[in-house]
Parts: sequence; structure tokens; C-alpha cells
Amino acid sequence: MPEYKKTGYLTSGFHMFHIKDRERKSFSYHYHDFHKILILLDGDITYCVEGRSYELAPNDIVLVNAGEVHRPIIRSDATYERIIIYIAPDFLVQYAEPDNDLGLCLRQAAAEQSHVLRFSSAHASRLEAAIRALDACTSDTDYASALHEKLLFLEFMIQLNRAALHDRVKFIDHSPSDEKIVDILGYLNEHLTEDISIDALSARFYLSRYYLMHAFKEQTGYTIGGYLSTKRLQRAKTLIAQGVPITEVCYTCGFRNYSSFSRAYKKNFGESPREYRQSLLS
Repeated sequence: MPEYKKTGYLTSGFHMFHIKDRERKSFSYHYHDFHKILILLDGDITYCVEGRSYELAPNDIVLVNAGEVHRPIIRSDATYERIIIYIAPDFLVQYAEPDNDLGLCLRQAAAEQSHVLRFSSAHASRLEAAIRALDACTSDTDYASALHEKLLFLEFMIQLNRAALHDRVKFIDHSPSDEKIVDILGYLNEHLTEDISIDALSARFYLSRYYLMHAFKEQTGYTIGGYLSTKRLQRAKTLIAQGVPITEVCYTCGFRNYSSFSRAYKKNFGESPREYRQSLLS
């Protein structure tokens, strides 16, 4: 069984937190059903996402797509302060026109194979101002505060995408790690629906079975089988939301029979595939 878990729940289009940890904490690998944006304000942090590690600096923006396993590593007793934004994938679909696709920066991060954007005030002053305004609204209780927060969030996403498109921010390189594991993660994500064995992976990447299992678990926090299962279930949930017949989803996502798929889905998401489909229709 995998040792990582899904954390956090989102019942609205987006939700924002300003968190300050003055005591050093330890975080386990985890994932979410929604996208996550983290803006580091202060702290001595290494951020790990899908086998890649990043040494963060203040104002760095971490982009984590739904289903990507991640965790921060706290390197000292310095205060860890950050803004965290959870975003429902369906919320971004509402803003996916060709000239205003707010999810573009998340897909660009995947294309660049980097999860962290870095910017300076001189080159991205509007983005910095949008972050400050969004942060300030967390304590706003005045008239139409929820609507005001939504407007400021949309402004932040617009400025973030503009900065990424016009090279006012840069995707930073991940820290040196076992590139074989990074390559294996890429391979697994490209072949999720196939029957992949550890022996086949060992042969393909010229690694011993023991080293592969040990290194994968050490760098990602979970087993190869657990990783594949979670990614397949995430893919299944997306397809169900898109209206694909559930039985077709089961086999498309690499499950051999419906009963095992339904059990795994309910254990992971707390409801069966059919219950999830029904909730979308209600």
C-alpha cells in the first residue's frame, strides 16, 4: 500500500490561505485533486514535486498540477511563511478561451519540466502588486468581500500568465538528483494505461530491481505500484467528469476489471465512480 495520501479539500472554485509556521515541521508526500499555487514569502525551503527538488527563494511561485505528489522540506528553524491557493480544475475551464486561458501557466510548467517561477520586482511589478492585493484581501470582511477576492484572484492569474508569456519570470532548474528516476516518472506518466512491471522498468532503464525500488521510494515517497494506481485513478476521475462511460474509463485507465477499479476509486476518493458521476449530474 502507498504511504502517501491525498490531503486538503476544496468545495469552491478556489481557496486561499496565508500561513506562517514559526516552529519547524515535517511534511509527508501528498497530493490534491486540485491545482495548487504556493508563493513563498519567507523560509529556508526545498520543494519537491514529482521527483524534482527546487531550492526556493522569497517570492518564488510553485505550480503544482492536480495529482502531482509533492512536499516541502524545511531546512532550518526559520519561519516558513507562504500564500497557498487551491484551484479547482473545473474553475479554470470557465476561463479557457483562446485569448484568456488562465490555466496556460500550469501547462507551460509541465512543458518546461519545471514547477517553480522566479521573478524580480523590476521585471514583474504588476504581478507583485497583484500578489500583495490578493494577500491583503484575506482579512477583508467589507461589502462584497467574496466577489472582491474573486476579482483579485483573476487579476493575479492574468498577471501570472502575462509574466510567464512575456518572459518576465523564469522557470528555474531543479536541483541535481537521480535523473534516472525523473526519466522513469516521465515514462510512467506517458504509459499509464499499459501493464508495467518492475522487471520491465529495470531492464528498460538498466537498473537493478532492488536499486529501482529503493531509489524510487526514497526520492518520491511511494512505491511504483502505488504511484501508478494513484495516477490512473486521477485520470479516471478526469474522464468521468468529461462524460466518458464509466466502464470505458475503467479499461482505458489500465484496470483489468470493474470491481477492482470501483474499490480502488472509492478507497481513494471516498465515493464510487457512479456516485461521483451522479454528483456531477445533481
